[in-house]
Amino acid sequence: MGRPLKMNTRIAGYVAKQLAKGKKIFPLVTIIEPLEQCNLRCTGCGRIREYSDHLDKKLTPEEVVSAAAESGAPVVSISGGEPLIHPQIERIVERLIEEGYYIMLCTNGLLLEEKLKTLEPSEKLAFAVHMDGTEEVHDRYTNREGTYERAFNGIKTAIDQGYRVTTNTTIFKESDPDNLHELFRRLTDVGVEGIMLAPGYNYASVDRSAEQHFLERKESIEVFKEILDPEKTKDFPFYNTPLYLDFLRGKRDLQCNAWASPTYTVLGWRKPCYILADEHVDSVDEILDPELWEQYGVGNDRRCNSCMIHSGFDTAGTIVSLRSKEGMVDLVKSTLPDSLTKILTDEG
Repeated sequence: MGRPLKMNTRIAGYVAKQLAKGKKIFPLVTIIEPLEQCNLRCTGCGRIREYSDHLDKKLTPEEVVSAAAESGAPVVSISGGEPLIHPQIERIVERLIEEGYYIMLCTNGLLLEEKLKTLEPSEKLAFAVHMDGTEEVHDRYTNREGTYERAFNGIKTAIDQGYRVTTNTTIFKESDPDNLHELFRRLTDVGVEGIMLAPGYNYASVDRSAEQHFLERKESIEVFKEILDPEKTKDFPFYNTPLYLDFLRGKRDLQCNAWASPTYTVLGWRKPCYILADEHVDSVDEILDPELWEQYGVGNDRRCNSCMIHSGFDTAGTIVSLRSKEGMVDLVKSTLPDSLTKILTDEG
């Protein structure tokens, strides 16, 4: 299990090019939200509230591809809203694959089995299904009975039919490590490619009634120490970087690299990041301005102080790893051409 070797090679080669150009700020994953409409109102999600006046808007396939090209990152995360609602989601996926992007298609899984009839399996396409616990827990966070069963059945069907499937789990104050370990065991047993984790974040557009669910940074670290107990999780295929998992447990520090995941929505680029939208802008260059990031991040903006979300810190784990010769070589030496492998091995 794990990401395809070609995908790792593509990411590593891309990062190597950016570093060779002397760039310190560059996109790694482009998050594109082709609509904000959703078929659920989950605890901890603020998108429907934030874009309540724009739920009828949808990006065209051409607009999606244009945003991906403007960013230039090798990986596109299609999010929202529930992207499988989009009437042209098949064409969006098809066009991005044609252009050579690797796609993480984020979904709550309710429409997954239905869409398997119209979306072809591809090495460049992975579904990322949101799963926050086993039946009772997941259904409580999604505020609808039966969502766990539909999503889990969709995961199993997709894997059986040859699709790449990952999952994404948000950790809240009341998250039970034993329940999560049971969820991870079930997901591992059905063959998911990877399991992603992140603490929930109490950003401005979340319903105030949900505030009690969110963890402060110190609380997150204590919770993740238990959730990521090596003896209980050693067989699980976590998709996050080892550096990010250590960061969640308080074993190392990472600086927010939210600029590595610029987010494009029906209103334009969110500035500064996936979580915070102080404004929407027309150019990704505004997100990649080094001066912007002197204003945000832990210690610069109080809203950032409890954030440990993967779009800002897991990307940091990836980039930190690939900045070192050892990290780059470990990732790609078995798949890159001999000439490039030798360059990476001999560098420095």
